Amino acid sequence: MHDTRTRHMLDAEDVPDMVRDRVEASRDDGSSAGVAEAYDRLAPFYDWLQAPVDVLGGSKRRARIIRGAVGDVLEIGVGTGLSLGLYASSVRLMAIDVSAGMLERTRARAARLNRSVDVRLASVECLPFASASFDTVTGTCVFSSVEHPLRGLQEARRVVKPDGQLRLLEHVRPRRAVLATVFDYLSPVTRRLLATEINRDIEGDVQAAGFEILRVRRSGIWREIVARPVPDARS
Repeated sequence: MHDTRTRHMLDAEDVPDMVRDRVEASRDDGSSAGVAEAYDRLAPFYDWLQAPVDVLGGSKRRARIIRGAVGDVLEIGVGTGLSLGLYASSVRLMAIDVSAGMLERTRARAARLNRSVDVRLASVECLPFASASFDTVTGTCVFSSVEHPLRGLQEARRVVKPDGQLRLLEHVRPRRAVLATVFDYLSPVTRRLLATEINRDIEGDVQAAGFEILRVRRSGIWREIVARPVPDARS
């Protein structure tokens, strides 16, 4: 497998000070520390835990989101790399996660697939990349675990190109009142056990972060979201 170190890497001497500050902040920001520790513990079992979800339609949903990615792609919350084999060979892929344990498995999977990918330890809440760097930003089941999802989505908006896309697969708070209440009660439990909150409004957060939703496919608690940055909302 050949190494792809793209122009998005920010450890060169000519990186602007603003972006270098973001790299340092992403290392020092403690907001994602608890999530990282939780997923380090879950990493050896994650694929096994995910398997029932995939059998019940998760694999098809993931494929629909990932196969639409083009050009320079950033996958946020790559986890164990379950999406790696779904990208087109023409895609230039960068992948991040807050969990070193997860990234070990991503690297191993990339080697097995002979998939070129630049893997970085970083938080979506403070991405160490220059603005407008990527044609596509992808994520599958990420923002339920991000400490500050709106901040993370604003960062995704910052690094995607003006004509690029955000492509997400997420689970959200149910629309039915009874189920929504149940999820509200259970969410603190899932947060403690799995570092995942199950009652978030990701669709609303995507729009609040400065994206226009182009398409959304709804199936129960699942959302397949394709969005683009709103031009006048970019910083």
